[in-house]
Amino acid sequence: MRAELFGTLPDGTQVHRWTLERSGVRVRVLTYGGIVQSVEVPDWEGQAGNAVLGFEDLAGYLTHPEPYFGALVGRYANRIARGRFPLDGLTYHLAQNDGTSSLHGGEFGFDKRVWDAEPVEHGVRLTRVSPHGEEGFPGRLEVSATYTLDGNGALRMAYEAVTDEPTVVNLTNHTYWNLSGSGNAGGHELRLAASRFTPVDADLIPAGELAEVDGTRYDFRAAGKAGSGYDHNFVLDKGVTDDAVEVAELHDPVSGRVVTVATTEPGIQLYTGGHLSAPFAPGDGIALETQHFPDSPNRPEFPSTVLRPGDVYRSETVYGLAARQKLS
Repeated sequence: MRAELFGTLPDGTQVHRWTLERSGVRVRVLTYGGIVQSVEVPDWEGQAGNAVLGFEDLAGYLTHPEPYFGALVGRYANRIARGRFPLDGLTYHLAQNDGTSSLHGGEFGFDKRVWDAEPVEHGVRLTRVSPHGEEGFPGRLEVSATYTLDGNGALRMAYEAVTDEPTVVNLTNHTYWNLSGSGNAGGHELRLAASRFTPVDADLIPAGELAEVDGTRYDFRAAGKAGSGYDHNFVLDKGVTDDAVEVAELHDPVSGRVVTVATTEPGIQLYTGGHLSAPFAPGDGIALETQHFPDSPNRPEFPSTVLRPGDVYRSETVYGLAARQKLS
């Protein structure tokens, strides 16, 4: 494991890149936005290749911030309707950076911050303090995100946070997977352990219904082509769990590469990259964002995202990385 200077922001702040390597897998993580820049994993023939979308230099991320390539997003991943939410009798107003909604923490969320970094065994721990009122969210939030590789080369992301005032927290990683290394990812085979999903309105805000996937294009309980046109939250059958449980698998039949997703979270946002633009094209990457549901602060019937003083927010997601022999 090593760190190196990756670039410098316009204000002079240095950005470093950490390289994690174990069991044939190499992962590069930036202190800017907690970004996973690359995940190199062998294909079925043993040839290593990058399985995620990213840029070679810092300028690429500064020029193309909106798709959140590989980023750690927060304070609240996904959308909060009308950029506001009630909590303990007060209404908090957030930055509206996606139409009238607040998306992925606002205009200057965690994905655009430089994190402190320190080495841990087989990985790196990123930390920062989000001050009270940042992007409109209440409470001083102390956050850590620890990225490690286990003995099998699986990438583990463990998040923790504490607050001094009641607030809402929903953290995720926004990596776009392309297991072929290039081209359109719509031919990847996807499996999701989700019998329900949350239909959305024109602003991609949940309508409130937990709809059954049976008989719809949202049914990935048996593996099928990922296709296109998805930006939806799937309700994982397992619900919230203390330990990470496998809920998804993405397989590229060309390279043989497979990524499995295990998480403690109750939902997963499937985004098939329909709005990606140059230097990439629509459909070039698939995001599997483990999360609580969109707009949960306004939906008391959804699992709660409220964090109170004295409690600890914990979330864990594990990406298993492997390859299957190509079938003749």
